[in-house]
Amino acid sequence: MTPRASAGESLRHHWPEYLIEAWALGTFMVSAGVATVLFEYPGSWLRQAIADADLRRALIGVAMGLTAVALIYSPWGQRSGAHMNPAVTITFLRLRKIAPWDAGFFMLAQCAGGMLGVLLVCALFPDVFSATPVNFIVTVPGPAGPGVAFLAEVAISAWLMATVLWVSGSDRFSGATGLCAGFLVALFITFEAPYSGMSINPARTLASAVPAGVFTHLWIYLLAPPLGMLIVGELYQRTRHRQAICAKLHHGLLRPCIHCGHEPTVVARSLRIV
Repeated sequence: MTPRASAGESLRHHWPEYLIEAWALGTFMVSAGVATVLFEYPGSWLRQAIADADLRRALIGVAMGLTAVALIYSPWGQRSGAHMNPAVTITFLRLRKIAPWDAGFFMLAQCAGGMLGVLLVCALFPDVFSATPVNFIVTVPGPAGPGVAFLAEVAISAWLMATVLWVSGSDRFSGATGLCAGFLVALFITFEAPYSGMSINPARTLASAVPAGVFTHLWIYLLAPPLGMLIVGELYQRTRHRQAICAKLHHGLLRPCIHCGHEPTVVARSLRIV
């Protein structure tokens, strides 16, 4: 598939990757919703057993970091590249590592999948998930205000993208890109969430905001993550004097790639190289 493929051609050939992106962010949101209910809903036994709010947030961070790692290294995640985030997709589009129509369908799928994930948790725990302090796991600025939240979102988004690009571009450490990304998710939830709610993902924020009807300073979460990641994308090309290798967080050899054109070989399949 060439970068100039039409919308119809892209949809016909790459619809599995689009559905995978929806599944991935939807699964992430289900995990986030369930973890938050377990650790934050006042009636939960875990909430009652762990009085320290910082410890509870750290445990949620660990759960979400592990979820991200599992999705990135899963067979499906290896196939689409496991962006799960329009800001990541936009940055790879700017780096010319994903075709324009693929990028558009990726972002639509991410938004739809994330919202379906939130609605599923809401259906499973209708009264609990909508109650304070869980509140559909919306992302809103902390007590420091929207200005700090905006700067924090730019900073952590830039940090995440810098890690993805520099680690994936390393011949020695590229296989650890997903582990590094998961570690940062856990770290950000633990230490940054009190400032901005820790989004780094426009689709993640929309997925909670729409069902909850909470759009407080929504512009922060739509603008800051792409801004931070795009800045890093530009710096990467200018300082490394090279392009990103591929628009995948983990490039397993057994999975076809719509981004770089990789096709698994018969030898790779027979050896089950991942």
